[in-house]
Amino acid sequence: MAVRIRLRRAGKTKKPAYRVVVADSRAPRDGRFIEIIGHYNPLTNPPTIEIEKEKAAAWLKKGAQPSNTVRQLLARAGVTKD
Repeated sequence: MAVRIRLRRAGKTKKPAYRVVVADSRAPRDGRFIEIIGHYNPLTNPPTIEIEKEKAAAWLKKGAQPSNTVRQLLARAGVTKD
């Protein structure tokens, strides 16, 4: 089972908000997930990024692979050095 850290869409039509979740790579985007570790709202100015750093670091240590977007968000939140 390949575990990914990725975004799960929430919010209304034309007003997206996202949850940062840990999920099986085979699960659909808005489908089943293992754990919510934060959220991201691109509509605020500046965009809101709230990630539980301890949980994110623990999942990365266990081998979870972040998506490209989440990798950038983790770097902005100070979890990784990318």
